[in-house]
Amino acid sequence: MIGGVPLSLADFSLDDLEREFSAWGFRPSHAARVLRSHYASGGELADNPTRRFPAGLLEKIRSEFPPLSAPALAARQVADDGTAKLLLRLGDARTVETVLMPDFRPDRAAGCVSSQVGCAMGCDFCATTKTGFERNLTAGEIVAQFLALRREAHAAGRKLQTLVFMGMGEPLLNLDAVLAAVERIADNRLGALGWRQITISTVGIVPGIDTLTATKLNFHLAVSLHAPDDATRAELLPMGKRFPIADILAAADRFQASRGRPVTIQYCLLKGVNDTPVHAHTLAATLGARRMHVNLLRYNPTGLSLRGRTYERSSDETADAFAAILREHKIVAHFRRSRGKDIDAACGQLRERVIAAR
Repeated sequence: MIGGVPLSLADFSLDDLEREFSAWGFRPSHAARVLRSHYASGGELADNPTRRFPAGLLEKIRSEFPPLSAPALAARQVADDGTAKLLLRLGDARTVETVLMPDFRPDRAAGCVSSQVGCAMGCDFCATTKTGFERNLTAGEIVAQFLALRREAHAAGRKLQTLVFMGMGEPLLNLDAVLAAVERIADNRLGALGWRQITISTVGIVPGIDTLTATKLNFHLAVSLHAPDDATRAELLPMGKRFPIADILAAADRFQASRGRPVTIQYCLLKGVNDTPVHAHTLAATLGARRMHVNLLRYNPTGLSLRGRTYERSSDETADAFAAILREHKIVAHFRRSRGKDIDAACGQLRERVIAAR
């Protein structure tokens, strides 16, 4: 039990399950096959006709870890472009969002998972911040989102190919659980997604970035900058007051030097707030000669913010001009394809709507 909630197989590392099987009187070596089957099937568990589990093992697992212990689907939205947003109800009745996004290739999809219930970062243009922070997710609850996305992708005739930690919450403020989940998801013996298929995003928690660097694990890093200067950033992201952009980029430099692959800089364009030519030139100067990729995001409106402001999406002309200025400065800049405009696509929107409807 975790906080009074029954455990599921997603709550176990391989070592933990080996110890559990040994205590039950089964060979620990069965744990790897059980978990591999569980992950490969998107959270199901069944005998393999060519290599069956020992008598009584599946029955014991099902009695100890009943299906109801896994998060339940509380709501589901599917956009015209195929984007699927799932709202999962956890064992304590709290809810969390996870999203499946179709890839350009018809047989692939990308997933986005949350790391916390709600968020404490207070980013003014984000819907998640409106419901506040409730608690951290466990590693098992993060893995359960991955399994739900794998099932969703399979049902759509696709393969879940990549995973980003860009949903509800700040991953680096729940780092132990995030790293434990990443290890299970990436490990070839378990989720088998692969390290390079995973990206961890942060608003710029400098000590957390340095912890990621120290792990030597081979995932990608994305930094949500959203402003080219500290004053503008502090208005949009209160956390910006704690960590200056220069310190954040220096930490990103250290991560990039340790991996040899570019860090992604995420930048959500907001009409009249951070999208002018001056902002673009300032961002280019701030990044300088860094070999980082700027991922430009088109804003999905979320209504009135906590500070009483209504943010708007930049026009296509303004966004294109912003990108052109960056490219003039030899900065790699590209637009993330806008997804799910006909559903509650922005992070936290579906959860906010469901909570408001109670």
